[in-house]
Amino acid sequence: MDDPLDPIFKALSDPTRRQILDILRKSPRRTTDLVESFPHLSRFAVLKHLEVLKDTHLVIATRNGRAVTNRINPIPLRRLYERWVSNFENLWAENLLRIKDLAEPD
Repeated sequence: MDDPLDPIFKALSDPTRRQILDILRKSPRRTTDLVESFPHLSRFAVLKHLEVLKDTHLVIATRNGRAVTNRINPIPLRRLYERWVSNFENLWAENLLRIKDLAEPD
């Protein structure tokens, strides 16, 4: 059974790709700026990581002449959130309210 979120999980499993997303979370960046952010990696290695992020639609690239600007795409992340986090929000809220009630009795 193929899960449509599997490629996203696989893309996020790599620390370099998560670092790229952290950089793009702050603001869109040109590809050359991203390459410069990883001096310990070759240009080719950074481009391969960026390609994986684009293939999974976690990053959207826009060409303006010779420059390519990359930005984070929140939609795949939202899908992960809706599936894995949102279902537990009420559970956490209820538990926190119980703790509050125990800590602050009437």
